[in-house]
Amino acid sequence: MTPQHDVTPDPATTGWWRDAVIYQVYPRSFADGNGDGMGDLAGIRSRLPYLKDLGVDAVWLSPFYASPQADAGYDVADYRTIDPMFGTLADAQAVIDDAHRLGLRIIVDLVPNHCSDQHEWFRRGLAEGPGSTARERFHFRKGRGENGEEPPNDWESLFGGPAWTRVPDGEWYLHLFAPEQPDFNWDHPAVQDEFRSILRFWLDLGVDGFRVDVAHGLVKAPGLPDMGRADQLTLLGTQSLPFFDQDGVHAIYRSWRTVLDEYAGERIAVAEAWTPTAERTALYLRPDELHQAFNFHYLNTTWDAKELREAIDASLDAMRPVGAPTTWVLSNHDVVRHRTRLGGGLDRARAATLLMLALPGSAYVYQGEELGLPEVVDLPDEVRQDPSFFRATGQDGLRDGCRVPLPWSGQAAPYGFGDGGSWLPQPADWAPLTVQAQTGDPASTLELYRAALSLRHSHPGLGAGDAVEWLDAPDGVLAFRRPGGLVCTANTTGSPARLPAPGRPLLSSGQLPVVDGDFILPADTTVWWEE
Repeated sequence: MTPQHDVTPDPATTGWWRDAVIYQVYPRSFADGNGDGMGDLAGIRSRLPYLKDLGVDAVWLSPFYASPQADAGYDVADYRTIDPMFGTLADAQAVIDDAHRLGLRIIVDLVPNHCSDQHEWFRRGLAEGPGSTARERFHFRKGRGENGEEPPNDWESLFGGPAWTRVPDGEWYLHLFAPEQPDFNWDHPAVQDEFRSILRFWLDLGVDGFRVDVAHGLVKAPGLPDMGRADQLTLLGTQSLPFFDQDGVHAIYRSWRTVLDEYAGERIAVAEAWTPTAERTALYLRPDELHQAFNFHYLNTTWDAKELREAIDASLDAMRPVGAPTTWVLSNHDVVRHRTRLGGGLDRARAATLLMLALPGSAYVYQGEELGLPEVVDLPDEVRQDPSFFRATGQDGLRDGCRVPLPWSGQAAPYGFGDGGSWLPQPADWAPLTVQAQTGDPASTLELYRAALSLRHSHPGLGAGDAVEWLDAPDGVLAFRRPGGLVCTANTTGSPARLPAPGRPLLSSGQLPVVDGDFILPADTTVWWEE
């Protein structure tokens, strides 16, 4: 039975994270500081003033830990060491300190579901053999079949193939992702103690929070039962699985919240939790657990007024009982960039952005979306590095398309990314999309983001909240009011719509014709109004 939780907020807290705009930096693709073609911490540090000028509140750094890079750093060999490709621990400290001087907070990625097969614990487990204490920290099992030649159960890896790999002594170990990423056994006290220690290590260095990778996956169903169905991946959006969203994860996050609350400055944790419903996501955000969770239900919604309204209402309704802010996100390092994914090109992407930033709660911006970058869909096979690309089944293996390094300046690649090229090739037509080209151009997507984020900080009708008031609007148009005198209208159709002007236009994602006191809302356009 799920325990009840007090949802009364602490009046002494500022709640900075309730309306924060958090910018995701994918380190290898953000900026290259040493000219080797790979982004790094020195590059990030040099571009922090850009992020301050953009108007974000916090910066989330994807993994930079010591790693063999079998899965772009999500296979961690040492959680307290920086991978040399990104720099040193001193570089990480400098990024944190510089960010704080600029008024930016730093959130780091934490990968607790699995580690690298080069992690000291796993290597010790392999060396010490069956029955050893070291193996108890992972999921080692005997195989099925006459000679143990079959995996212990029928679970499949999300990267394709069985979720089990056999070692020379005959036992099998569990990995929900790549074979190089063995899953921790979170029933073991040593695993729980180690991650509380890792939290304190980074909190002592001054980080403001953690993005928790695969937050829904740490605890597996007792006995590791078979799925009993052939197509496991199709179930991810319809029901809990024996390896995902088990109720036991909540005790882990209550213990983490105790650690976070030991530190001044409202340190937070953000869950990457793929759950069947928004209500299940809300369970991770009770007041003594985590602070935020990514809103994948909204991210997966198409550009359709009815679907969007349903997703917005469901998201706000689910978060309200636990007192947590709703989060909104359109792109990240694992999905097709929304300019491409939503169809409709840049106009639709800009409209989707203004709609998202008008909603109550916190918003996440993925690096490059402020430049209007499209997905790079024509990367040759020989340059791809997504591990699932090299497997026959599983994910589509095309995540490299959203990870192409950013264009900063100039007329040709690498567009100011660094002096040594870029680890993934940049398109030849990106010169108009650079930061340099867009800065100062009032029609550019970069200046639209800067204007929108400035208004989020200054206008009382934007930012934190837990509800919207829906207004009458033509079919295919969303219109809502926020307390504080702001109205948002968004046309998701392919045709213009005529509406009464609800006030003075503050910001529009496109041109806004006015006719006889009414206004014409063009297709794929969002407008903010002040009543």
